[in-house]
Amino acid sequence: MNEKLTEIIKRSRRIVFFGGAGVSTASGIPDFRSASGLYSEEYGGRSPEEILSAMFFMLHTEEFYDYYKKHMIHPDAKPNVVHRYLYELEKEDRLRGIVTQNIDGLHKAAGNKRVYELHGNIHENYCVDCEASYPLEKIMKSEGVPRCDKCGGIIKPWVVLYGEAPDKYTMIGACRELSNADTLIVAGTSLAVEPAASLLENFNGRNLIVINNEETSVDKRASLIIRGDLKSVFESACD
Repeated sequence: MNEKLTEIIKRSRRIVFFGGAGVSTASGIPDFRSASGLYSEEYGGRSPEEILSAMFFMLHTEEFYDYYKKHMIHPDAKPNVVHRYLYELEKEDRLRGIVTQNIDGLHKAAGNKRVYELHGNIHENYCVDCEASYPLEKIMKSEGVPRCDKCGGIIKPWVVLYGEAPDKYTMIGACRELSNADTLIVAGTSLAVEPAASLLENFNGRNLIVINNEETSVDKRASLIIRGDLKSVFESACD
């Protein structure tokens, strides 16, 4: 199966990679929806989806940040073999875009430039009042709720919380790349989150490759399905 994956990649000239939490598990970042994932247990009687909602952020900001700092930020995580492989494909000008649901910023850390972060990035933060920008370090070093140095306003991570719409321009860019792709690789995602999952309807290319441990909603359209760990699959592709 991996030989077929390598063959398709070699023939392709406009590849788009659509990835989810499974891409970063080899970097030590837990996924969300697996049996042992982050969403498998409640915290203080609340579900993670409730805590990571826009409404909860506004009404219970300190509790939000307590959870966010403990479970959503992994400052020591480094790009793994998947990120590095995609960087090499972009250098060859065959990878035209990465559409990611992850907020860890590891694709950019690996060197990729054509990255569409549908749910934002933990490394970008802003004041909700004056819109001043702050790095992740500001969040990490703050006790309680991070406050703006300029106006004292609350600092919010530039991530899309439940109840918020993704950035319009990021969505437009992702749709453009998907519609122009000849090969789409869907990897490490359950495709359970909207509107991200519906973006795949923009793909009309030749090859749809699905690499995931479980079934996805696009399996029936796939040219190739690989069930397995992404790290092992891409290590094999590198060899």
